[in-house]
Amino acid sequence: MNFASLQFAYFLIFGFALYALLSKRLELQNALLLVGSYYFYACWDVRFLLLIWLITGASYLTGRLIAQQQDPAQRKRSIAVYTVFALCVLGYFKYFNFFIDSAQTLLLGLGFEVRRVYLDIVLPPAISFYVFESLSYVIEIHHRHMPGTTKFRHYALFIAYFPKLVAGPIERPAVLIPQIEQPRFITEENITRGSFLILLGLFKKIVIADGMAPTVDSVFNSAQTPNAWAIALGTYAFALQIYCDFSGYTDIARGVSKLLGIELSQNFRFPYFSSNPSEFWRRWHMSLSSWLRDYLYIPLGGNRVGAVRTKVNLMLTMLLGGLWHGAAWNFILWGGYQGLLLVVNSFIKPPVFKGTAALVSRVVATVVFFQFVCYGWLLFRANSFEQIRNFTVELLTLSQPLAATVARPPLAALLGVAVLALYDLAAYRSGRATFYRDWPAPLRAGLYAVLVFLTLMGLASARSAFIYFQF
Repeated sequence: MNFASLQFAYFLIFGFALYALLSKRLELQNALLLVGSYYFYACWDVRFLLLIWLITGASYLTGRLIAQQQDPAQRKRSIAVYTVFALCVLGYFKYFNFFIDSAQTLLLGLGFEVRRVYLDIVLPPAISFYVFESLSYVIEIHHRHMPGTTKFRHYALFIAYFPKLVAGPIERPAVLIPQIEQPRFITEENITRGSFLILLGLFKKIVIADGMAPTVDSVFNSAQTPNAWAIALGTYAFALQIYCDFSGYTDIARGVSKLLGIELSQNFRFPYFSSNPSEFWRRWHMSLSSWLRDYLYIPLGGNRVGAVRTKVNLMLTMLLGGLWHGAAWNFILWGGYQGLLLVVNSFIKPPVFKGTAALVSRVVATVVFFQFVCYGWLLFRANSFEQIRNFTVELLTLSQPLAATVARPPLAALLGVAVLALYDLAAYRSGRATFYRDWPAPLRAGLYAVLVFLTLMGLASARSAFIYFQF
């Protein structure tokens, strides 16, 4: 069930009406959310309900066991067993064929004759997200950062909660479970703010992400290597597509959850206003970045183990972050590229300016760094290593005439990019997500009308799937 579909609209309206009728009856509201979340997941693929139940049950029992164990060595063994189990499940469904294919390719390259073997494995939706959340739960209990819930139904809802189930944010148990356990209320504030987030998310997804898709596809699905100008336009279009696709999903998820009285974490904070890679990863996919920092980078030693090891830890973290996105070498290459940017940035000491010079320096650094971000998106979106090589060579050599040979985005998408740029700039400068509420009523109404009008215009080019569903 897609957020940008009539099916989800009916599901949300009917479910919200029932939820409102159960006001002040917390356990019935939670039961409704749990049943609704499983129905939502079953609409994607009913077969994998068994898998999410398996992960839920295994991590809950592991959490209870760790909570009762006083011996740190016993707790470490318990968490090690669950971690191996969870990673084996994730590895089998997501990476088995990738590793087998890579090993076979390596053996063939070394001159050994091997028969190509593949298993017909279907990737369960959202498996990366709920496996990571289950690992967070047992790790947090292991570190005694939280006691763990004694009610299985509350934990099951934490794992399956439908607004964040399919594409995040990757929620922390210490943030979401207390909200599940405490009374919640439907308020005017939640309805107005939640509705605006849903509208903003649909605008980003339908108008810009879906509008940019034909331009991106005309470049990256081309049988021939386009000229440098077309490659640049296609890559810039993909930078807009993936940002608006994923942040649009997050806005809708946060808006839907806000209607229900539950706050989900912010996952994006103006990432393209970043002037360096370190800042970018504090603004892009924040829930994944913080998960990798807290459960991988810091346990590896973080920046406490010397300059060389710190760089190695950064690189390992980003390589695994790239692999998390998908079972393909271009994702690993993208992760390595991001790690390299972070390592190089750690050697750079930016000059200190004041006043206008500081602003100019900041703008120049942001524009320059955006080019590095976009080359990373080229690695991310490319269909093969050969395409990466050909596109890179063309960008460096400009061997073809610079004629525009890309599919032009629809007018709604072009207008939408301008509106979003102004909106994000105003939000960035104000430092408040609800800055628009300070505007006079006619101006505020104009903003709503523009978002609705462009969204209706964008329906003509709308596609259904969100890019991050595949991860």
